[in-house]
Amino acid sequence: MNGLAIGLIVGLFLFGLVLGWIIRWLYARYQLSSSEQKAERLRKDAIKEAEAQKKEILLEARDQMIRERHQQEKEFRERRTEQQKFEKRILQKEENLERKLEEVEKRNKNLANQEAQLKKRELKLDEEEERVRIELEKVASISAEEAKQMIMKSLENEAKHDAQALINKIEHEAEFVADKKAKSILVSTMQRIASDVCADVTIASVSLPSDEMKGRIIGREGRNIRALETLTGVDIIIDDTPEAVVISCFDPIRKEIARIALERLIKDGRIHPARIEEVVGKVSKELNQTMFEYGEKVIFDLGIHNMRPDAIRGLGALHYRTSYGQNVLMHSKEVAVLSGMIAAEIGANREDAVRAGLLHDIGKGIESEGDSNHAELGAELAKRLGEKDIVVNAIASHHNDVEVKSVEAVIVQIADAISASRPGVRKETLESYIKRLENLEHISTSFDGVEKAFAIQAGRELRIVVDNNKLSDDETRILARDIAKKIETEMKYPGRIKITMIRETRVVEYAR
Repeated sequence: MNGLAIGLIVGLFLFGLVLGWIIRWLYARYQLSSSEQKAERLRKDAIKEAEAQKKEILLEARDQMIRERHQQEKEFRERRTEQQKFEKRILQKEENLERKLEEVEKRNKNLANQEAQLKKRELKLDEEEERVRIELEKVASISAEEAKQMIMKSLENEAKHDAQALINKIEHEAEFVADKKAKSILVSTMQRIASDVCADVTIASVSLPSDEMKGRIIGREGRNIRALETLTGVDIIIDDTPEAVVISCFDPIRKEIARIALERLIKDGRIHPARIEEVVGKVSKELNQTMFEYGEKVIFDLGIHNMRPDAIRGLGALHYRTSYGQNVLMHSKEVAVLSGMIAAEIGANREDAVRAGLLHDIGKGIESEGDSNHAELGAELAKRLGEKDIVVNAIASHHNDVEVKSVEAVIVQIADAISASRPGVRKETLESYIKRLENLEHISTSFDGVEKAFAIQAGRELRIVVDNNKLSDDETRILARDIAKKIETEMKYPGRIKITMIRETRVVEYAR
């Protein structure tokens, strides 16, 4: 009985062990299956997330490619438009050249025909001349060349002496009659005038906040700087100068427009062709208004009435122009004041003299593509604006381009000379000043018989030493006239230049 119980207990114990092991094994299998399922779920989730990120990256890349493609297409269209414009300009130039070539060919044919005819006539004349020359040589017993030289030499000497004598006589008579009265009027007028001289020199330089701004001014492929130069008509120079851009243009008004527009664009920060066009247009309108205000102020100060708006704006444009550092508007105002004083002194029409003096240089503010000088342009403008014939003639003749027809025109010439040449009114740069002195001495020494030449008194006087063995007193006077004419023809200078000729005989001997 005890053995059966023990066996039963042992059997139960073994059964319990087996059952526990089976349960533990089943539990372990359950745990393993759960972990594998969890790992499988994580793997699937990771795959889904990776695919989602892949799709997102592909979409971003495709959007970027589309944007790049649109940008490239836009730049291609712009380049193609510019190329078409360039090709169109080239075609127009080719057509113009073809027309000009056709005209030149026609002219060449006509010239060839005329040249052939002239050669035939020349041959006939040469034959006739040779026949006459042979007959004259037989009669006179000297050659034609010798006779020609003798006659020309004789006539040249007589003409030079007679001309110099006549010139000396006229000069002495004119000086004797006019010197005293002219000095009295001019000195009195110059003492009474007290106008300020404005010598503004426009420095065509624009300061930049940093050198990086140069790249923005140039723009992509130079579009910004090309638009600015085209709209204003200036040359913009961007070099190694730190934080600065130089504006170059012969027209001071266009240069001023470009300078103001560029400063505003730099301050605003938005620099592109459309913005440049907008700013340049706005600055041009503002500058036109400013010029009108300058003109109004001057005519108000002088008490002039009934002046047309075009004339007022033309006067205002002179504010931006200078001549040897002298502001042309202030010079015109000064000439008007001087003209009024001189007219009042001699009993001429003061109102016409003042009006002509103010408008005498208005042509300097007019742009013209022709060969007309500022006196002709100013006279044409004054005539269109309904000014009196006296005023128009004074404007046209103030540089003796046309005949003087009134005493008021002579007054304007005198006032212009006083305003331009009185001390302190004009200034020159050192380089141009030295060059002018060198040119004066070079012109003088280019004549035969001149030993030395010295430009003194800041170029207002020229002293020339001549060789007394080569030139006589009369020939020295003629040489002075020739030098003066050559200086007047080849040089530009304010006032007048006094030429002093020095011819002397020195004899040196030693007592031993």
